[in-house]
Amino acid sequence: MSFFPCPDPKPGDATAVDAIETLIIPRTSDIGGLEVRRALPSAKRRLVGPFIFFDRMGPAILRPTDALDVRPHPHIGLSTVTYLFDGNIRHRDSLGTEMVITPGDVNLMTAGRGIVHSERSPEELRTGPLPISGLQTWLALPDHLEEIDPAFANTGAGELPVLREAGLEAHVVMGKFHGASSGVKQHTETLYVDVRLQPGAHIQIPANAAEERAIYTLDGSVEIAGEGFPADRLLVFRTGDEIVIHASEGAHFMLFGGAALPSKRYIWWNFVSSSKERIEQAKEEWRSDRFDIVPGDEEEFIPLPEN
Repeated sequence: MSFFPCPDPKPGDATAVDAIETLIIPRTSDIGGLEVRRALPSAKRRLVGPFIFFDRMGPAILRPTDALDVRPHPHIGLSTVTYLFDGNIRHRDSLGTEMVITPGDVNLMTAGRGIVHSERSPEELRTGPLPISGLQTWLALPDHLEEIDPAFANTGAGELPVLREAGLEAHVVMGKFHGASSGVKQHTETLYVDVRLQPGAHIQIPANAAEERAIYTLDGSVEIAGEGFPADRLLVFRTGDEIVIHASEGAHFMLFGGAALPSKRYIWWNFVSSSKERIEQAKEEWRSDRFDIVPGDEEEFIPLPEN
């Protein structure tokens, strides 16, 4: 999640697989018992399509005293995508939204010109151990939509198309893949697919699935062109190549990417923009309490970092 003080990752060694342009080994931090791995942004790769931030949280079991309590904080110029494999998170935002996200749901929050939100373990579930496992990613908005009105949408797991073939199950979270199309709104061409392969199965990633494509390995290991890659690796594929991913012993990974943005993006704390001046403006707005408050979560907030 954006608010965890997780350092940028260090890139991994170059791979021998010609089709893989970049291999990133995320930096891991332990935040109150919750292990978080940040793969984007990195020193060698800032974006894959519109994806400018990629955090893997958990899997972990939190004690009630260590429940997730991410205080209200602001965003501009991006959409956050929260996608869980286990556990529950209560989302509240300055639009008045209150929603508990459950595994397989998609929370898409578009910040645009500015939004504030909090994410916490639901109070009613804090009587026992709290499982948590999932992803939070950010999508940088295209230039002409960076200052749109903020918005929030939740799509239930049952509304996502699912591809099932021998040894394969793929949930199309965003975009189009192998003929299936997700109804989750996109502000630019985006691909986001939750893929599970049984032992011995494989999947083809067409060259035209997206301009920029990558996978993040969650569990198990994958083989590409005869080379194996374990869990918690981000593999960015070379543009224009068809990729075939095998899983001799089974694997779970996220396929993601989309169209490359035509202009540079700057990222500082929770702010993303094509303009450094706009980020400085957002800093001053948060420092001087000019963002909206979060109804139901008005008592706390995350201060602007000093550095």
